[in-house]
Amino acid sequence: MNATSPQAKDANMLKDAVVAKAAKIAAFDDNELIRTAANVTRDLNVVRPAIYWTDLLTSALIGYGAMVAAIMVDSIGLAILAGIISVLALYRAGSFIHELTHIRRGSLPGFRFVWNALIGIPLLLPSFMYEGIHNLHHARTRYGTVEDPEYLPLALMKPYTVPLFVLVSALAPVGLFIRYALLAPLSAVIPPLRRVVVERYSGLIINPEFRRRAPEAEFKKIWYAQEIAATVWAIGLLMAVAVGFLPMRAFLIAVAIAAGAVVLNQIRTLVAHLWENDGDVMSVTEQYLDSVNVPPPGFLPALWAPVGLRYHALHHLLPGVPYHGLGEAHRRITQALPKDSTYYRANHTGLWGLVAGLVRGSSGHAASAQPSITG
Repeated sequence: MNATSPQAKDANMLKDAVVAKAAKIAAFDDNELIRTAANVTRDLNVVRPAIYWTDLLTSALIGYGAMVAAIMVDSIGLAILAGIISVLALYRAGSFIHELTHIRRGSLPGFRFVWNALIGIPLLLPSFMYEGIHNLHHARTRYGTVEDPEYLPLALMKPYTVPLFVLVSALAPVGLFIRYALLAPLSAVIPPLRRVVVERYSGLIINPEFRRRAPEAEFKKIWYAQEIAATVWAIGLLMAVAVGFLPMRAFLIAVAIAAGAVVLNQIRTLVAHLWENDGDVMSVTEQYLDSVNVPPPGFLPALWAPVGLRYHALHHLLPGVPYHGLGEAHRRITQALPKDSTYYRANHTGLWGLVAGLVRGSSGHAASAQPSITG
């Protein structure tokens, strides 16, 4: 009788592990929730261009108008008020970068170009830094793992990680100027530097272990066009300040407003998930429960989680529903499912409760990780 080879044993063990993992994933999925959510929202997957265009253009107009007011007015109080309005409006306009990664090609002709011209290039956040990144966050077997560029297990990390996560984002404008005005042109002539820039400094990511691949095919042309435009803009702004064409005060106010929008987005990111996964592959239901909805009647989430981001858990359940359909999707699902459904477990009431829960979670994890000493 022939003995089984070590290679065959390893293959069988790997196969058994995959089967066991698949069984675990299936066991944790709430099929009633998934099926009901899909059935009652089938007609909501259509993009409505008038809503997208009106929302983006209005937000950009208010954002830049308020920025000019903050620069021009003499009153400090009015300047601060205008600055806050500018932050909120530009943050809303900037949030459409998320929609760009989900809308189907051809459904909004010209929208990507206009968004980059109005928001992406001026704020040094062109859409290539999110396109090709965010879809990995939604990949079935990547969410919450080391291969997810947008996941960091904050609830399992040191308590100081939470405030540091927000504070570091205030330096984003400085980092973006370095990225485009210095590293981009240098990397064009230094191949090893180019590899580092592409892998580590060309994506809106929070996972420090993630490395981005170089662009290919048609996306490579889009990437380079946007990167060149952002580089020219960044160098042009800095030169305008250096020669006195752009007053330093105006430049610093604009940079402060851009930083405020980035910080606000970072705070929103802080509570977009519960951040409790330790790297395992998660089922659809587990991913949903690790994500956050902040549905009405609260008004403030419309400001700090705009463009449908207040329904972030629902978005992970139904990524094909455009932002303007998520409110109606939520209403239909709550009518179709009983009050004890898994669906309601992802609904939360506000920002500060989520932040406090995250801080408590990281503090509790840190305390449990300390070795105990007994006499």
